[in-house]
Amino acid sequence: MQHVPFRRRVVPGALLGALALSFCCAPGAAAAPVRSGIEADYNGDGYLDLAVGAPNAKVGSREHAGAVVVLYGSASGVSGGRRTVVHQDSPGVPGTAERNDRFGRSLASADLDGDGYSDLVVGSPSETVGSVPYRGSVTVLWGGRQGIAGGASLPLPSDLDEESVMGTGVAAGDFNGDGRNDVTATGRTQTRTYFGAFTRTGASARQQTENLGSTTNVVAGDLSGDGVAERLYPRFTTDDPAGVISYVRWTGGSTYTTTELTGADGETAAVGDVNGDGYGDLVVGDALDPGGDRTRGHKGGQLTVWYGGPTGPAPAQRPTVVHQDTPGVPGSGESADGFGVSVAVGDIDKDGYADVAVGAPYEDLNGSAEAGAVTVLYGSKGGLTTARARMITQDTAGVPGSPERYDYFGHALTLRDLTGDGRSDLVIGAPEENSYGMVTVLRGAASALSTSGVVSITGTAAGLSGASQEWFGMVLPDAARSRPAT
Repeated sequence: MQHVPFRRRVVPGALLGALALSFCCAPGAAAAPVRSGIEADYNGDGYLDLAVGAPNAKVGSREHAGAVVVLYGSASGVSGGRRTVVHQDSPGVPGTAERNDRFGRSLASADLDGDGYSDLVVGSPSETVGSVPYRGSVTVLWGGRQGIAGGASLPLPSDLDEESVMGTGVAAGDFNGDGRNDVTATGRTQTRTYFGAFTRTGASARQQTENLGSTTNVVAGDLSGDGVAERLYPRFTTDDPAGVISYVRWTGGSTYTTTELTGADGETAAVGDVNGDGYGDLVVGDALDPGGDRTRGHKGGQLTVWYGGPTGPAPAQRPTVVHQDTPGVPGSGESADGFGVSVAVGDIDKDGYADVAVGAPYEDLNGSAEAGAVTVLYGSKGGLTTARARMITQDTAGVPGSPERYDYFGHALTLRDLTGDGRSDLVIGAPEENSYGMVTVLRGAASALSTSGVVSITGTAAGLSGASQEWFGMVLPDAARSRPAT
């Protein structure tokens, strides 16, 4: 069968927003070590865990039904052996694994039922419900002492029509300051927020439709320093083909303000305190080349950082802009590199400043088309810097494998402390590695990201069937922490 490039085969909303937040102290206090990720500890052992989406995984004879693999953290990190594989035929999980459901297309973490264990929110935007194709669904998988087990469906409006694709994006965090975690799910025709606490049946205290129109991606994180997670919805519009981000901030009671960041171009984003001032900063990936009606951007893609403050990022500020033609950044901007398809934020070297990883999965290497690459940039008191910038590929010494056509190394990223040493580890998804998919984990270290002891886990090693094009590693979540780390 002729190979069709991955970026042309993805379903709507393919460029998923990475979801990350790193906190330190209250605004104005001395910087404390930044931690990445929400309470993504599904088995309560004190180590953060890693959920990996494989939305095209084969379940039985049903192709593209989708699955999620949870890899459990430990002092030595993750491995393919300590895992739970979940799909819609798993015991206690609602629904049935059906062809083209794409369960695992979006992921987010939070303790939703207040039992002290993190739960996992899973979007399945291609789910057919009754006679309505692509209506979508959102499932909560429950954490517990043994890890992820069982789940419940979040109720969706009954009037969703064909191709609503609900669950294209999901985010979790405390959006209203009541100490309970909430969930937002996006789709083509509606965006819906569920306010905690949640029961094990999937019922929430209340829910509402957001007046935002069509959205696909959602990012959550605290950019105002109030300990409450804001929501950001990056999307392209007819009026602004370069992209716009709606920034929704809680201002007390049941009141929210929405600010349009019209200059924040791109469709992927993450949140972290890059300059250590106590406010989360918005890191936006803009992977598309300028051309036609799209007059902004950079050839090959770019990254921008919008710095937070008491009311979040000021729309009039001049953000930091980084691309592959920026001095100090490896490589050069070439058409359709996809620099910014994925972004992740976390403190790699434990210096109190959040660092940034940006994927360019369509980068050609050594004659191999779209093998993929990841660039690592470091935070500082002055913001994101290109000092120590480094490109990671499968040609990098210590990284397993080699650059091959259509690996898409870097299509998904997360920075998460999987070993409990206070440093974020970089997880890189390559969803078409050997046609099955793979994740690669590089350890954070005192000076910079380490290429010693790199771990690679394939879809088959993680317990999937080994069917071709399962997209294991296409989705790697990080979720917003709704309160400062201690």
